[in-house]
Amino acid sequence: MANQQPHPLAMTIGDPGGIGPELALKAWLAQTASATGTRKQGSNMLPFCLIGPSRIMAQYATQLGLPVPIVRVENAAMASSVFARALPVFEIADNDAPVIPGVAAAATAPMVINSIETAVQLTRQGITSAVVTNPIQKSALYQAGFPHPGHTEFLAELAGPGTTPVMMLANSKLRVVPLTIHIALSRVQSELTPDLIVTLCKITAAALTRDFGLLRPRLAIAGLNPHAGEDGTMGSEEQTIIAPAIARLKADGYDVTGPLPADTMFHEEARAAYDVALCPYHDQALIPVKTLDFHGGVNVTLGLPFIRTSPDHGTALNIAGQGVARVDSLLAALKMAGQMAYNRLSPEETPSHE
Repeated sequence: MANQQPHPLAMTIGDPGGIGPELALKAWLAQTASATGTRKQGSNMLPFCLIGPSRIMAQYATQLGLPVPIVRVENAAMASSVFARALPVFEIADNDAPVIPGVAAAATAPMVINSIETAVQLTRQGITSAVVTNPIQKSALYQAGFPHPGHTEFLAELAGPGTTPVMMLANSKLRVVPLTIHIALSRVQSELTPDLIVTLCKITAAALTRDFGLLRPRLAIAGLNPHAGEDGTMGSEEQTIIAPAIARLKADGYDVTGPLPADTMFHEEARAAYDVALCPYHDQALIPVKTLDFHGGVNVTLGLPFIRTSPDHGTALNIAGQGVARVDSLLAALKMAGQMAYNRLSPEETPSHE
């Protein structure tokens, strides 16, 4: 079991007018030695299969002058044997809508959605070991009738009833989970409940054990108010919402601390005391993780029956097709997906790769 190799990763194409196709090409170049067509020595990253139309990948390779051979594969599992010499592409239905770098078009939305659906299907079937998604342009999808707020909610629907997705942002220095996500600050107080905190903490802890090899994850929960409310003088949510949730978690055997003042829990010494920080609102979590390592950030969706990672940035339409997009975050997402796949392969025998 310990010497088993996970199946290849399934990479979605993302919005073809954005930087996703360029990043996919650059990721293949980064994982291979283009001069010899062989894998770089010492690379522990899994091969990936791009899910999308090969004509789009060929278009970008030509326009950007990137020396990436492209091979269509009939089975995504073939990516392992093809990857050293070419970028494997699993062809999907395509309406041949024109792709213009820097332009997100509703006409390509069906293909973008199909790419995500196919990647999830392949992974749930065990043909690929994880889904790595390139950025989508939600406005273009909405024009085509896409009913979901974003990637995460769509993936939860594909996962099936009863799925509670949890967004975790991670890099080499910090992991964070926002307890509420894309809502106005004025709504945080009403959305943040003891039940929500307990549920998200338990999902996070389970994922850190299963996918990151942490047998007893240490969870730190930030306060909502300045100075974590300072004994109720700056707000009572810490006492009425967060502390009761922490008490329930401790009673169930979880290693959890808080509520902690958010302004003092992200320096290096403080970060050494926990494995993940859970924060009441979006920016409270995302500002420190992006400040510490902006280009190496990965968006991980916990709570799904399959592995999903993504670069922590958007489609960057303003630089699409110019050849200047940085591939760091996608490479980090590929590496993390591979590490998680190894850990799921044999939890008892496989190291955490941390």
